[in-house]
Amino acid sequence: MITAAVSAMLVSSNRNTLRNLQVDCPLTEEARQAVCNLPNLCGLELVIEKDSLLPTVVLPNLTKLDIKYNHDHSWLQGFHGVTLRKLAWVKFHTECKSIGDFLEAFERVALPASIQDALSEFRFYTSRAWIPNYSSLLSFTQLTHLDIEFSCDGGCPSRVDDNVIMDLARTMQKLETLRLGDPPCHNFPTGVTTKGLMVLGHHCLGLHTLCIHFKVDSLCVPPANPGVAPGTGSTAPQRDCGLLYLEVGDIPLPEESVSTVALTLAHIFPHIEDITSVGENWDKVLDAICNSREIINHSSEEHPFPPPGATLVTLPQKPYLGTPSDPESSNFAPTVAPLPALPDSHTCSFV
Repeated sequence: MITAAVSAMLVSSNRNTLRNLQVDCPLTEEARQAVCNLPNLCGLELVIEKDSLLPTVVLPNLTKLDIKYNHDHSWLQGFHGVTLRKLAWVKFHTECKSIGDFLEAFERVALPASIQDALSEFRFYTSRAWIPNYSSLLSFTQLTHLDIEFSCDGGCPSRVDDNVIMDLARTMQKLETLRLGDPPCHNFPTGVTTKGLMVLGHHCLGLHTLCIHFKVDSLCVPPANPGVAPGTGSTAPQRDCGLLYLEVGDIPLPEESVSTVALTLAHIFPHIEDITSVGENWDKVLDAICNSREIINHSSEEHPFPPPGATLVTLPQKPYLGTPSDPESSNFAPTVAPLPALPDSHTCSFV
């Protein structure tokens, strides 16, 4: 009854003036045909029931697309041969038992339709376990938000590792939000290490929210001296990554590793303000980072001039204690340089 009523209302409406359509129930075939030929439609939220198919889509002004489906993704064929140069935001939600190669199927449709030219947000949600092929998204270089969530229940399916993260970071340098999987768990087969996090922080300077599975033990290794970045002949610091929010889920953290992990995170993400977790000791990591900011601020106010002959730790941004000169290396350390002696006319006291 609801499907029939909503469909009849849509078919009888003035479709030339319709700008946004949000429907949370399936539509009849006649109504689906009408929806896919709305010349001025900008936003569309649609439910596709079972094996229903979409007719050929003619939506030249579409900027936002939200699809819920619970069967296979054969409905994507309705987008073959169309042009959607204005589409900037897509969201898909499914509870299919087998999601399959949805990202690959989406890529095959999106590239001929020139969707990659404007697409800035890609979101995919399911409560099922799923192993996405992230390489299918590498053509979408304009993405600012990439959010793919799936369940970790019954054995974590996450396969996010350094290679996945480094590929995404190099091609999607405008990323602001990156979420891959459920909040990180303690039972994942692979994970991102310090190397992958450093490359992410190096390339995605505007990143402010991060939720990925990572190996905390890689953050427990004290920094080592880096080599000079290949081809640069310089260890000059890069700009800082702007990450503010890190979600770590229930990744376990030994208490004896708190200080080292705090130092490592402060190196990679010097602006971090919040660490969301359900495990122990992560609040202590955030406290350590915040305390280091206060100490550095207080120290710089009380003693603005270091003693002659001292070494200077480069501080591009508090509490950043150094910048990796080679983001492709897992080793990093503060950049240090000798301070010149102060002129004789200067008198400084240090306590």
